[in-house]
Amino acid sequence: MKVLIIGSGGREHALAWKVKQSAKVDELFVAPGNAGTAEIAENINVGVTDFAAIKEAVLEKNIDLVVVGPEVPLVEGIHDFFLADEQLKDIAVVGPVKAGAMLEGSKDFAKEFMAKYDIPTPGYMTVNTENLEEGVAFLKTMKAPYVLKADGLAAGKGVLIINDIEEAEASLREMIGGMFGDASAKVVVEQHLTGIECSVFVLTDGDGYKILPVAKDYKRIGEGDTGLNTGGMGAITPVPFADEEFMNKVEERIVKRTINGLKAEGISYQGFLFLGLFNCEGDPYIIEYNVRMGDPETEAVMLRVKSDLMELFEGVAERNLAERELVLDERTACTVMLVSGGYPGKYVNGKVMSNLDQVDGSVLFHAGTKQDGDDVVTNGGRVIAVSSYGNSMDEALACSYKNAEKIDFEGVYYRKDLGFDLK
Repeated sequence: MKVLIIGSGGREHALAWKVKQSAKVDELFVAPGNAGTAEIAENINVGVTDFAAIKEAVLEKNIDLVVVGPEVPLVEGIHDFFLADEQLKDIAVVGPVKAGAMLEGSKDFAKEFMAKYDIPTPGYMTVNTENLEEGVAFLKTMKAPYVLKADGLAAGKGVLIINDIEEAEASLREMIGGMFGDASAKVVVEQHLTGIECSVFVLTDGDGYKILPVAKDYKRIGEGDTGLNTGGMGAITPVPFADEEFMNKVEERIVKRTINGLKAEGISYQGFLFLGLFNCEGDPYIIEYNVRMGDPETEAVMLRVKSDLMELFEGVAERNLAERELVLDERTACTVMLVSGGYPGKYVNGKVMSNLDQVDGSVLFHAGTKQDGDDVVTNGGRVIAVSSYGNSMDEALACSYKNAEKIDFEGVYYRKDLGFDLK
């Protein structure tokens, strides 16, 4: 089988690493990929939303199955593009159609969906220019901190959590006024929950599903969860509080209701579902849906999937996923993300990376890297993920940190306190 993975980050490298292990795969391609994927697959220099160029590559390489990594091509309808094309319609795509991708593409759509299908989520109000003053009044009925979410995709930067009511009101007005462009033409004002977060990943063919390992990621740039939000500074799986009792509640109250709700809406959903959850005194509440795997969680989760991932992808394509077996590694996996100096603000690409060949006992997943002659250089804010197994969280983290210390490039930074809230 010939497989194409679309994307260029650590998530796509981790998926490629796992897919590459399958005896079912004859050739593996990544578009556009990075310096890490180039070591295990053939990179194709095509943009993730250049559907015409993707079609050309798929036909030229005789691709049998396409796995869509990032959210933007899904929200823009890449799966629909395949289904509508005579030459592509029989090629399997792992990733939802545009109607399903709205769960991530519109916070307002997702909230309405949750309310309609009785899926536990914080209280909210959707605000636009027409009801802005009502939105401000609603905001003032809430207690700090105040949560403001841009309705559309904003490259992971569209969520503000603010402690001061006057600042929150000003930010709401700025968001409606175009702070995040069209993405914040509508803003979801949401009740803030107290609790601890986790990421639940589901693979579904539209009927059957498999719940993948649960992970905890760390969004803030600073230790102790301080500073600006990032795309993710690291991840740990399993999550101690996500025990059998908690996960039974997740499955019954959220997973089943979501999949049944999609079916009731007439949405045929084949792909990943990411559930961003809060554990509030033992009860799960969903904060957000994503319609793809998370990053950097994938870089930890893939280490714990012992099953042949292609077997599961075939189950999605053939709509018999329920018959396939998912086997998990009982060990802990931890990922430490190394980022560029200045991230998530301004940073400079092109920094030469050294000592990658000195890493021992960890798996490196490239995120923002590229090959420049004989050198691997930085090519993004989040640069490389160091992932390790351990018989405990501390053991896995110690291995990742030991190897993170070896990797060098100008301005390199990583958090050294991952897992502090799970002990």
